[in-house]
Amino acid sequence: MSSKLFSLMLCLSFSISALYSQSYKNASLSADERTRDLLSLMTLEEKVGQLLCAPAWEMYVKNGNSVIHSKEFEKQINEYYAGMFWAVFRADPWTKKTLQNGLNPKLAAETANALQKYAIENSRLGIPIFIAEEAPHGHMAIGTTVFPTGIGQASTWNPQLLEQMGSIIAKEIRLQGGHISYGPVIDLSRDPRWSRVEESYGEDQLLTANLAAAIVKGAGAGRVESQFSTIVTVKHFAAYGIPEGGHNGNVSMIGLRELHENFLPPFKAVIDAGALSIMTAYNSIDGVPCTSNKYLLTDVLREEWKFYGFTVSDLGSIEGLYSSHFTANNVQDAAIQSIQAGVNVDLGGNAFKSLIDAVKEKKIEESVIDSAVYKVLRLKFEMNLFENPYVDSDLAEEIVRSNEHIDLARKIAQESIILLKNDNNILPLKKDIKIAVVGPNADNIYNQLGDYTAPQDIDNVVTVLEGIKSKVKNSNIKYIKGCSIRDTSNSEINEAANIASKSDVIVAVVGGSSARDFKTSYLDTGAAITSTEIISDMESGEGFDRASLNLLGNQLELLNALKNTGKPLIVIYIQGRPLDMDWAAVNADALLTAWYPGQEGGNAIADVLFGDYNPAGRLPISIPRNVGQLPVYYNKKNPKNHDYVEMSEDALYPFGYGLSYSTFEYSDLLIENIGNGTFNVSFNVKNTGIYDGDEVIQLYLRDNYASVVQPIKQLKKFQRIKLKKGETLRQHFVLTPHDFSIIDLNFNKIIEAGEFTIMIGGSSTEIKLNSTIFLED
Repeated sequence: MSSKLFSLMLCLSFSISALYSQSYKNASLSADERTRDLLSLMTLEEKVGQLLCAPAWEMYVKNGNSVIHSKEFEKQINEYYAGMFWAVFRADPWTKKTLQNGLNPKLAAETANALQKYAIENSRLGIPIFIAEEAPHGHMAIGTTVFPTGIGQASTWNPQLLEQMGSIIAKEIRLQGGHISYGPVIDLSRDPRWSRVEESYGEDQLLTANLAAAIVKGAGAGRVESQFSTIVTVKHFAAYGIPEGGHNGNVSMIGLRELHENFLPPFKAVIDAGALSIMTAYNSIDGVPCTSNKYLLTDVLREEWKFYGFTVSDLGSIEGLYSSHFTANNVQDAAIQSIQAGVNVDLGGNAFKSLIDAVKEKKIEESVIDSAVYKVLRLKFEMNLFENPYVDSDLAEEIVRSNEHIDLARKIAQESIILLKNDNNILPLKKDIKIAVVGPNADNIYNQLGDYTAPQDIDNVVTVLEGIKSKVKNSNIKYIKGCSIRDTSNSEINEAANIASKSDVIVAVVGGSSARDFKTSYLDTGAAITSTEIISDMESGEGFDRASLNLLGNQLELLNALKNTGKPLIVIYIQGRPLDMDWAAVNADALLTAWYPGQEGGNAIADVLFGDYNPAGRLPISIPRNVGQLPVYYNKKNPKNHDYVEMSEDALYPFGYGLSYSTFEYSDLLIENIGNGTFNVSFNVKNTGIYDGDEVIQLYLRDNYASVVQPIKQLKKFQRIKLKKGETLRQHFVLTPHDFSIIDLNFNKIIEAGEFTIMIGGSSTEIKLNSTIFLED
């Protein structure tokens, strides 16, 4: 029998089987039953197609106000049987999608419908596609709501607020026809030279775990049958945020105990909260790339944590086993290694195509493919995609970036702003003064939005200058840029100083930028390539790792010139990482960081400057005095560091730190042992200031003596509370056996009897109350 005849008969037999067995189309059956039935009808090629997630911004053709699927999409469906697509709606310089040729929310929904219609009607089994979208601080698409980036979200210390944000992001994605949301990024950041600090939630595992779990709950908590729930893909698994030298994707030097104590708990927390997808990381740990790490992807994720969702490679990370880590001989070998380790979906959609031949050549069992496909298909059934594959484009146009969503973006931006210094209570400002607004980040919309942001209509983003103009009459405001972030060719420092000298107060907005532009080159992974020929503002964002943390360009010269005017100087950092603040800590009259505050950042900053909002953001990451201190994080293990010859060993501004226009007093600590290793901790907090305000209460624990080395202190509980001036609140925390547990010499999680110190206050160093307790056997 010829091979062509055999193939024809095989296809015919599958077609006949599909006619006789339609159980997978029966919505009354369980997702498991439907998945198993569909899987039994699929060819090897169709199965592998479900594991491909191709970049998809070229899957549509836009003609004015109409859109159709592209020839490339037809190829993906007809030749590769692709079951998943990534970034259909993405727009940025890398994709070359702009406000002109990209998709607004209504067209995005119509595009999703067009793609679904073709996939369902032109595939043998009518399987709908999954659409995965980037969503670390809002859906990365034109016309959506842009929230503060992850490090700003973390500065709110407010899980309830971020749960609302998670709900809105998921809703905007689902309204446009997407199903999977990429983000949050829950890699702990201990090296601010790393280019992706802005996406993270800082240096602490408990804060990261609580905030990320809240976002997952807001996005539906894994109840994907709900109309506006997404499959949340958290990233990157694991220890990606501590690369050697701060180089993105470099090896992470970490021991197994440290991995389990700090870097894995946030992933466990989000899985418990309902995350159904985990993305691998580019880095390696102890010689094993994370994309082929069976211990992480199978032993921990599947066997220990009972995770039943699907895993996905980071873009090109499967090929990276061959081309970067050199642990595979070719791309097929890399594909085999990764899927056998526990990777289910290939983001990029190229490497896993080689698995078809790998099965035929008996290099891998087809059952391995089946296991991965099952995890993807089951979620399509659970999401009811076979019954409801289409969305209402009018609803997308009406709800995406609604006023309600914009209001929340402003609220999160307000709560994320951290007041670091306020000499002589210069803030809040009066609204009848003359203000000089100066600096490269004072009136630049893209510099305040961060990486993974789509092009914006200029009217959708409020800059700091515009926010100040909403508070003060225009005749009292003078603005000049002064200099760029990096470029030194067109500075106006003398002019800026002249304008500033005629004002009552100076607001200088400096820092960094992750704003991509069309002159920047990009790797296949989307990471930007640094260049000495093109000097954009971009000094942060994926691929822009730093050797120093200094303000670049002429920014420090600008600040010195402004200081020399003798006028009160308020310095605001808009930044994606903790940049050097040594000069400002000494010379500024007030100092704030707003990170990348999103589309409402200008309004939020102005609200804080003029007292319409009392700041209460707290640092989720320590700000070093010097790059030579790195890493500097609050919960390092014993022993305590000693001072350097040149400077203190302490951070310039420590984890948990942040000022308010109010002051707070702690008193009357009571600790009650209620048995079974559980303690009730209660105390009073009083607002002793003249303003209503928020306080972020933080409880730290120190295990004074243990069988393995423990942190100097570890955050265990926190709560952001609101107090009117003069008001006292009794705060309660419960410490459980989990809070006292450690990972012992044999890597068992145990509770050891002994002495513990409880510390309570407004930051990791501002301890107001403390007491020692004894845990009995």
